[in-house]
Amino acid sequence: MACGNCGTGEDGAPKGCKNNGTCGTDGCNKLTVFDWLSNMSLPDGQETFNYVEVRFKNGRKDYYKNEENLTLSIGDIVATQAESGHDIGMVTLTGELVRVQMKRKKVRIDAPERLKIYRKASQKDIDIWTTAREKEEPMKVRARQIAIRLELQMKISDIEFQGDGSKATFYYTAEDRVDFRQLIKEFAQEFRTRIEMRQIGLRQEAARLGGIGSCGRELCCSTWLTDFRSVTTSAARYQQLSLNPQKLAGQCGKLKCCLNYELDSYMDALKSFPKTDIKLYTQKGTAVCQKIDIFQGHLWYAYEGEWMNWHKLTTEHANEIIAANRKKEPVASLEEFASELMKEDKVDFGNVVGQDSLTRFDKPKTTNKRRKNRAKKGTKDTPQVKNNRSKKTNKKVQKDVNPTHKVSSKQPSESKQRSQKNAAAKSNSKNKRRPQKPKPNA
Repeated sequence: MACGNCGTGEDGAPKGCKNNGTCGTDGCNKLTVFDWLSNMSLPDGQETFNYVEVRFKNGRKDYYKNEENLTLSIGDIVATQAESGHDIGMVTLTGELVRVQMKRKKVRIDAPERLKIYRKASQKDIDIWTTAREKEEPMKVRARQIAIRLELQMKISDIEFQGDGSKATFYYTAEDRVDFRQLIKEFAQEFRTRIEMRQIGLRQEAARLGGIGSCGRELCCSTWLTDFRSVTTSAARYQQLSLNPQKLAGQCGKLKCCLNYELDSYMDALKSFPKTDIKLYTQKGTAVCQKIDIFQGHLWYAYEGEWMNWHKLTTEHANEIIAANRKKEPVASLEEFASELMKEDKVDFGNVVGQDSLTRFDKPKTTNKRRKNRAKKGTKDTPQVKNNRSKKTNKKVQKDVNPTHKVSSKQPSESKQRSQKNAAAKSNSKNKRRPQKPKPNA
């Protein structure tokens, strides 16, 4: 999350505006809404909507009434009404889209206790606001040390100062109820300001702190998701996901909100599927469902006792067999229906290289060094050498023309002659090495 005005520091490193989501250009804010009606004028006689959406630290938003009819635009810093004193926030939305947002979040327009906008923030208001925000990080470290010393089962996740610096709100998470009466006393003595403790859930904590999810993108709850729907393990079962808590849980420790995104599509697709606990009765035996494929609309069944042999059926075939079983009509076997889906898968290996052979580098190039040396020296062949060459070429041509030529039985081939010579040489060597026996005396 960055904007064009963040700039770069030394050695080209990104400098950053260090506003933690409150950049004045509205480029690195969380939960922003694009005002697509900003360039459109209202009809004649219609007044502008007098409510404005104002955002505070970490995406906290509220709606304020513009009773003074101030000309406000997105990015203006304003002083708003608070329970005691005033708060400083930034305008994120104006006009008719504020009416739509209030209706979507069920905020009453005619409520008498609606807060209002005092004025545009002056430079003095902004200076007090920035100095108060600089105290939040060291104060959070000190507050956690005090909570650990008092042995309280709670986690202080964030601190937010009011715009005038008169009050600090401590956001914490805890599984059980916490008695922090002594904690508030020590906080008041340590920080010298009014203290308010506000408990939030684990999802709200992740939304305030932000982070990167397992998908590689920013967390949905910290960028655009505002309403947290309950997520159950049945959503993972419908989508045939493994019930592994390490994969299904997000950074908040709860089930991921994205499990609900495609759940409706899976529910619609499963309407045509028969229930997996229904058995198919055939003359060959009783079949039980082993697996389903929602995307292709296939089911796999296996006979009882033959669990290794699965038969693939479509949803129409399975529903047809179930209807026949209800009418008590005989069904021969599952193979009759599964044979329609059986196809011979022929593996076709394509030549990804093109026309080049994959073994083109296996055979090394043979070069005749003698011919090269002769060509360099410029020597001429004698007529006897030329005759020998012509004989060799004629033999090669004869072999190429008649490859099935057989050597006559009268004249043995060269290979047979060599083998006979080698065998004779071996027998002679053995005879030479073998010592002669002495002749017996007469």
